[in-house]
This record gives sequence, C-alpha cells and structure tokens, in this order.
Amino acid sequence: MKNVSARELALLVSKAVEDEGAYANLALNKLLEQYQPGKLDRAFATEIVYGVLRNLNTIDWVLAHFLKQPLASQTVWIRNILRMGTYQIMFMPRVPDSAACNESVNLAKKYGHQGAPKFVNGVLRNVARQQHSLEFPDSKEAPVDHIALKYSHPTWLVERWLMQYGFEQTIALCQANNRPAPNTVRTNTLKISREDLMARLKAEGVEARETKFVPEGLNLSGFLSYRTLKSFQGGFFQVQDESSMLVAHVLNPSSGAKVLDVASAPGGKTTHLAQLMGDSGQIIAFDIYSHKLDLIMDNCRRLGIQSIQAEVADARDLHKKYQGWADYVLVDAPCSGLGVLRRRPDSRWRKDPSQLPGIVRLQKEILQSAAQCLRPGGVLVYSTCTITKEENIGVVEEFLKNHPEFIMGDLRQLLPPGLDEEKSAEKGYIQLLPHVHGMDGFFIARLRKKGFD
Repeated sequence: MKNVSARELALLVSKAVEDEGAYANLALNKLLEQYQPGKLDRAFATEIVYGVLRNLNTIDWVLAHFLKQPLASQTVWIRNILRMGTYQIMFMPRVPDSAACNESVNLAKKYGHQGAPKFVNGVLRNVARQQHSLEFPDSKEAPVDHIALKYSHPTWLVERWLMQYGFEQTIALCQANNRPAPNTVRTNTLKISREDLMARLKAEGVEARETKFVPEGLNLSGFLSYRTLKSFQGGFFQVQDESSMLVAHVLNPSSGAKVLDVASAPGGKTTHLAQLMGDSGQIIAFDIYSHKLDLIMDNCRRLGIQSIQAEVADARDLHKKYQGWADYVLVDAPCSGLGVLRRRPDSRWRKDPSQLPGIVRLQKEILQSAAQCLRPGGVLVYSTCTITKEENIGVVEEFLKNHPEFIMGDLRQLLPPGLDEEKSAEKGYIQLLPHVHGMDGFFIARLRKKGFD
C-alpha cells in the first residue's frame, strides 16, 4: 500500500462522503483503485467505511456521552476519527481496544490540531471502558428512539415500519439492513451452465454457492473485485441480486417477442430478459441519460447479447412513438430504494419522507405512458426496489382503478418454489423483504392487457 494505512484510507472516504456528498461505494472504489491496497487492508478499510455508515446513529449517540461539546463542533477529520475508533471498539471484536485507540491517535496527529491526539485518546478510552454501562431508551416507553439508536436507522423510517410491521419485525428489518449484502451474480446461460460456472470460478479461487430461489443465481466470496475475474471479463456472469432476477422470470417473455424496458440502466434486468428469450426477438432499452445506456451496451458486448438496442428517451413519453407496439413491457420504476439499504449504507441518511410524493407521481406517469405501449393481450410488469406501500401496490391499484382494460395475473406458476406460497402471489404481486426472504427488498406486480374479446 502506498504509504496509506487501511484506517487512513477509510478516513479519506468518510471525509469525502460527509464533506463532499460523495457516494460511499464510488468514493471507496476510487481510493482503492488509487492506492491498490492488499486483500486484507482492502477488506479492513471497506468494513470500517460501511460499518460506520450503517451504525452512525448508534456511534454518534455513544460518543455524545463522552463529549463536553457536540460532535458536530469537531472538524470533519476528528469527528470521523472518533467514529471509526468507536466502531472498531464496539463492533470489531477482533481489533484490540488498545489498537483502535492508538491508531486513531496516530490519525489525529496527522489530521488534527495540537491537542487532538490527547482528546481522541481520552474519548476512545472512555468509550472502551464504559460502553457496556450505557442504556438505550426503554423499548416500551420510547420504541422509536430505542430502535433508531440501537439499530441505527432514521427516526422517520422506524416510525413508518413500526406502524406497518410492528416492533419485532421492525427490529429484524433494521438488523437485516445492517448486515453486509451477499455478492450475488446471475449466470449467463447463453454461454455457460450454473454448474460449469461454479467450477470455473472455483478454478479462479472464488467460492460460489447456489442462491436459494432463482436457478441462475450464485453468491460469491473470496475475491477482490468482479472486474479482476476472468469469468466476469469473459461475460459468463452479470452482477445482480436474487430478487432483481425474479423480475424477468415474472415477465416471462417468449422467444422472438417485442419488449420495452422503459427505465433500464444499468441493464441487469434487460440482459436477463434477453437471456430468457435466447437472445432472440427485439428488446429496446430506454433511459433518460445516454451515459447510462452506454453501461447497458457495454454489458451486452461483454455478455455476447445482440437482441438489445438502446434509445435515449423520457419514459413518460414513450407512448407517443410506441403506442401498442410491445408484446411485453417492463417498468422497473425509479423509487426511494428503501429495499436496498443493506447495499448502500450511506443512503438511509440521504432519504427524506418529503421525497416520496414526487417519486410516486413520477412512477404513475411512467406507468401511464408505458401501459399505452402494450398491444392487446400483452403483459406488463411493474417493479421497484423499495418496500413502501404508496410506491408499490398503491401505484398499481390506482392504475387498475383507472384502467379496467388491465387485470392482474396469478404469479404462482412464475415464481420458484418457496415464493409461490406467498399469499399475494395468487393476486398478481409479491413484496420481498430483506429480513423475511434474505434478499433485497423488491416489489413485483404482473398486469395483462385484455385482448380483443
């Protein structure tokens, strides 16, 4: 590593996230690329960055007990050195408290004022000695504060989930969001079987285990990055979560069909549709940004897919050009992303309830336009990676109320064993939850446009 320790690298990322509004995964990848740390340092820095962000509420609450001035009054460097040290003490048992304190002091010497090392040392040694004597707010008297602080989620989310799921389920959901997500990929069955891909990955030193539900999925471990793997470079798999893979199976397009994917970047579901269709037919992938469509076409080239074409367009305007054109339409709508918080540890702190009405309005406008692109008898799937009712079944129910020419279809024959038993599947939709199904939170609904009869 070029004169930068794993802890210092984590500090640089934390500073970029807080001070510059950088996304944690992008800032981390940029610095990992720049400094090229070894495997252990890479893993250590990654755990600290994501661990601090996941547990930010808890860490800041603990630190407040040992500070005379608010944490916000410290410089961004000292604030994050304290957070990182506290995370190591509280959540990384294999790191000795003395090492967490001493290494934090060393960072304070480099990034703080003259008195900073002594200050950091005193605070963190108090955290180490007294952390177990701290009591969270009472779960019965103040359930929202108890969960928000102990399981580190924004208060507004905890309030929503308590009303929707109850106390125990809300805790389970928060805990699931605080666990690192698996590295899930989809076998490119146009080139290789799942079994042969597992063998190929094993030869590359990667451990691969079959996913629980989808037939193409694998969970990978023991590698530095996807891009370094020859199996990735050769187009033998696509990075995609298991719940996301279910979307194409629910749409279930036939070979040779005409398909529109109206908000398609970065192309995981689009390329999966092509895979299920045997790379036949015609799939048009849309996005409002051309650089995002470039990502899709890059994936197509790597995966060896030729049936997809990309077109820059606003999904709300597609009916003007493609009225009644498609046999199948996928609306993977922009959403609040509350189903994938475990994958984006900083995103929970960027969300705000005031954003939801605007998102729902956009979803309805996109669905309204996309539905007009479908021929009679055609199928439309509406999906999101969120778990709020107003973005999911709420959007679908309002659409159906205003469009009697559409009906929801039974999903049970389209879902893998274990998911086909979900109560809502017979009605035409499914809500996947991280703490229940062990994968990203996703909503999938299947609608059919009535034929000429």
